[in-house]
Amino acid sequence: MKPLFTRILSFFLAVFILFSTSSFSVDMHFCCNELVDMAFFGKAESCKGIVNIKDNTSKQCNSMQEKECCDNQTLLKQGDDTFKKSNTILENETLVFINTFFYTYINLFEGLDRNVISFQTYRPPLLSLDIIILNETFLI
Repeated sequence: MKPLFTRILSFFLAVFILFSTSSFSVDMHFCCNELVDMAFFGKAESCKGIVNIKDNTSKQCNSMQEKECCDNQTLLKQGDDTFKKSNTILENETLVFINTFFYTYINLFEGLDRNVISFQTYRPPLLSLDIIILNETFLI
């Protein structure tokens, strides 16, 4: 469970760093307060068709082809690449600790020259009484 959680967490942190450092733009074209075209990373296309310009002094939209009613909006998300880089100064105690840690870690997986059995010469004591019968505990 722990390795799976670690992989999921590291994936989401990598995606978070990717999206926080990247920048993108969204360009939208509105006609009569309706979204006509939307483009990511480019320019949205304007209204297509015949342009009918009418004498309209109130600036209200009557048809989709009027150019006075069209509006372009751009949303821009700037990336943030001002990360603080860590400056690690290794001191003598830190170097000794790192050296000792790696030495013991590498020697942890080295095999022994021969297979040592610590209880090979051990002889169990002689029992004068049978403890199973005294306690009346029998396997059924």
